[in-house]
Amino acid sequence: MSGAVVVVLNALTLISILALVAIGLAIVFGMMDVMNLAHGEFVTIGAYTLSFVQAARWMLPPETAYWVALVLAPLIGALVGLIIEWAVIRRLYHRPLDTILATFGISLILQKLIELSFGALPQVVVAPVSGMVDLFGAHYPAYRFLIIALGGLVIAATLAAFRWTQFGVDLRAVIQNRAMAESLGIDAKRLTRIAFAGGSALASLAGVLLAPLASVETHLGTFYIGKAFFVVILGGIGSVLGSVAGSVLVGGAETLLNYELDPSLASALVLALAIVLVRLRPRGIVPGYSAAHELLGKG
Repeated sequence: MSGAVVVVLNALTLISILALVAIGLAIVFGMMDVMNLAHGEFVTIGAYTLSFVQAARWMLPPETAYWVALVLAPLIGALVGLIIEWAVIRRLYHRPLDTILATFGISLILQKLIELSFGALPQVVVAPVSGMVDLFGAHYPAYRFLIIALGGLVIAATLAAFRWTQFGVDLRAVIQNRAMAESLGIDAKRLTRIAFAGGSALASLAGVLLAPLASVETHLGTFYIGKAFFVVILGGIGSVLGSVAGSVLVGGAETLLNYELDPSLASALVLALAIVLVRLRPRGIVPGYSAAHELLGKG
């Protein structure tokens, strides 16, 4: 019983991180047809924000500094996202293949800038809570419960905003048919700017949550960008709910297989499973619509 509880909680932890990274990517990919290979670097930005705030010990204790970084990192991620969208991405709308090269270059630049600022050595960060929690006979780290709770709260709030607010309605309209949405008076350029910044903010938030569990170094985000694209395509391009569903499938399957198999083999089997599911449901688990389907040959 306790072993099953640990597996489920580990899966929920990974699902929370993957969903936060993938939701922003899904909106950007579905709305702008931008294959943002620099999206993983926003995870790194979030982790390094936590490292920087906690390292300034004259300001706050590390545990308190964590909560400051949790607020500050999404703001920094959104600001960097706005700059990148203004300087590069807005010039490449509807040129999805060109964005691959452009965002890959941005990814390398961000990695080197972080390395020049903080050095090549991994950074040390501290979780805001420590100790173990007993649940159905299983001893589980308290911080992972915090990740599940905060991640679930942010994901639920994002889904609610996407579904029930006027901003979410306008966003879905632009994703489904940009030309028609603009003809109805929706400012698509403004929405794309906000969406890109919002997706960057979510990824940076995920970086803060992930940092105490991982090695905080310049390539941290690259370990998640591939899985995030995987989740988006499997869940349904342009579908926020699909990103959550894809995260549940990928995160749950990978966690379960990791307990029985070598991690590399487990990842390969999850990839094979995803290929089969995409073949059976080419528009994803929860179908969205965007011109990116045309690019992938699924329109």
